[in-house]
Amino acid sequence: MKALTSAELRQMYLEFFASKGHAIIPSASLIPENDPTVLFTTAGMHPLVPYLLGEKHPEGKRLANVQKCVRTGDIDEVGDASHCTFFEMLGNWSLGDYFKEEAIAYSFEFLTSPEWLGIEKDRLYFTCFAGDEDAPKDIESAQHWMSHGVDESHIYFLGKKHNWWGPAGMTGPCGPDTEMFIDTGLPACGPDCSPACSCGKYLEIWNDVFMQYNKTADGRFEPLAQKNVDTGMGLDRTICILQGKKSVYDTDVFTGVLARIAELSGKGYGDDPDTTRAFRIIADHVRCATFILGDEKGVTPSNVDQGYVLRRLIRRAVRYALRLGIPEQSLQHVARAVIAQYCEVYPELSRNENRIITELNLEEERFSRTIRQGLREFEKLQSRLTGKIIDGASAFRLYDTFGFPIEFTLELAHENGLEGDTKGFEEAFKKHQEVSGAGAEQRFKGGLADTTEETARLHTATHLLHAALRKVLGNEVEQRGSNITAERLRFDFSFPRKMEEHEIREVERLVNEAIEAGVDVVCEEMSVEEAKKQGAIGLFESKYGNIVKVYSVPGYSKEICGGPHASNTAELGRFEIVKEQSSSAGVRRIKAVLHEK
Repeated sequence: MKALTSAELRQMYLEFFASKGHAIIPSASLIPENDPTVLFTTAGMHPLVPYLLGEKHPEGKRLANVQKCVRTGDIDEVGDASHCTFFEMLGNWSLGDYFKEEAIAYSFEFLTSPEWLGIEKDRLYFTCFAGDEDAPKDIESAQHWMSHGVDESHIYFLGKKHNWWGPAGMTGPCGPDTEMFIDTGLPACGPDCSPACSCGKYLEIWNDVFMQYNKTADGRFEPLAQKNVDTGMGLDRTICILQGKKSVYDTDVFTGVLARIAELSGKGYGDDPDTTRAFRIIADHVRCATFILGDEKGVTPSNVDQGYVLRRLIRRAVRYALRLGIPEQSLQHVARAVIAQYCEVYPELSRNENRIITELNLEEERFSRTIRQGLREFEKLQSRLTGKIIDGASAFRLYDTFGFPIEFTLELAHENGLEGDTKGFEEAFKKHQEVSGAGAEQRFKGGLADTTEETARLHTATHLLHAALRKVLGNEVEQRGSNITAERLRFDFSFPRKMEEHEIREVERLVNEAIEAGVDVVCEEMSVEEAKKQGAIGLFESKYGNIVKVYSVPGYSKEICGGPHASNTAELGRFEIVKEQSSSAGVRRIKAVLHEK
C-alpha cells in the first residue's frame, strides 16, 4: 500500500481515470446553481444532475473530478477522528456509457494495483444490495467482484439502509450501490461483525452507485432509459488509510493548520482529549468557512441559508479558540494556513483572500458583541433567580435569542455558585430541532430530480433577468446565486445599493419584451475561448470545463449553462418581480414569478 500525500492522491486518481477515457472536469462551486433542495454541494453528482437525467454533457459520457463538498448534518460530531464539514470527493461518472462490470473493474484496479494504490486484496471487504420488494438482489455486482479474485466471504449483502442511493427527493433516479471497505485491524465486535457495524473494524473508502431505476410519484421503481454510474471516494478518509493514521486530522492535509493553532494557543495538539477536540473543531470549521467565503459565489455570514451555516461555523470556531486561550481576531491566521495548503489546487482562495480575511474578522467582532450582550442578559437572569438553578428554558433563551453558547452559561453558573439545568436545555433544544427539521423537510421535499416544465421556464427567465439587470444597472452586475422551485425564481447578483422602483420596472419590462418576441432558445457547444469571444457571460475561471454549452436568446441573452431551458421565450408567459432586497453585503436578491398569459 502506497503512503501517498494528499496532492499525490488527487493527481493519481485523475490520471487513472484519464487513462480510462474520462474527461477531467473542474470542481463546481460549493453553492449549488438553481437547486432548491440543498444549501451546499454535498457530492460530486449535484452539479451533474441535468446530465444524469439525460442531457448531453459537452465533455462526453465519461467524467471524473475532485469536487469540493460541504456537509453539516454531523456538525456536532466534528472533533472526533473522522468527521469533517468540508471535504474533497474523488468521483467518476458514466452517463449512459459503461455500467457495473467496468465500474467495479476500475475500482478494483485502482485500489489494488501496485501501479496505483496497492492495497492488499485481503484487507478489502465489499457490500452489495440484498434486494427487497422494489428491486432484486444485486448478485451481478458480487459476481463481478469475485471475477477479480475477491473471496465470497469478503462480500456482504445489506438492505436499503446501507446499499441503496436515492432518490434525493420523493421521486427521481436511484439504485443499488456497492461499497468498498478496508479492514482497520481492530478486533471483531462479535460473531455478526460486518461492514454494517459502527464498531470501527471496517472503514468505507469508496462507493459505486448504479442509477438504474426511477422512483415514480406513486412509489414504483421503473428501469431508467439511461443507466448511470456515480462514484465517490473521500480524499481525507482515503489518505488517512494510506498514511497509516488513526485520524484524518493526523494527515498532511491538516499539518500546517494545526501547527498554526498550536502557535497561537501555546498548546500542543494531542496534549489531552479536550485540547485535541478543540484543535480539530477550529481546524475543520475554519477550513470550511475559508472555502465558503472563498467561493466565487461570494456567500457571507447572515441569518439565513448558507450564510447561517457559515456564521455557525465561524462562531463555533471562536468559542473553541477562546477555550484554548487564542487571542481575538486570530482566526484569520488559521485561514491563511488553509489558503497556503490549498491555493495551488483551488486558486480562488488566493483570488478571494481579502474577502475571506475581512469577513472572518467582521464575524469575530460581531460574536464578541454577542458575548458581551449575553453576559448582560445572564446578569439580569441571575438577579431574578429565587433559587440556585438556572432552568433549561432560560438557558435556551440565552442561546436561541442572544446566541449565547450553553457552555458559557454553565461556566458562569458554576463561577457564581449556581447550577444549570442541562436536561431542560436539551429538551428545549430538541423541540427547537424538531420544528426546524419539519421546515427542512418542506425545503428538501422537491428532490434533485425536480426538473419540470415550470423550473425549465424559470431557469430561462433567470438568463433574461441577468441580461436585463446588466443593461439597466451596468456590466458590473454578476450572478451570485440562483434558487429555483416550480413556483418562483430567486436570483442573487452583485450590486452595492437598493434598486430604484423605476429600475425594477425597466428590468421587468425588458424581460417581458424578450418573452413577447417569441425567440427560440439556442444551445451551442464551443470552447471557453470561443464563448468569451462571442460575449457569453459566466464564471469562466473555475466552474466550467474546456467545452461548454452556451444558451442564447438571440438579441437578448447569451450565457454558459448546463440547463434545463424552455425551447422558446413565448413559453414563459408573463414575468413579474415580486421583491428586491439585500442578500448580504454588496449582494442584492430578486424574487420573481411567471404568470400564464
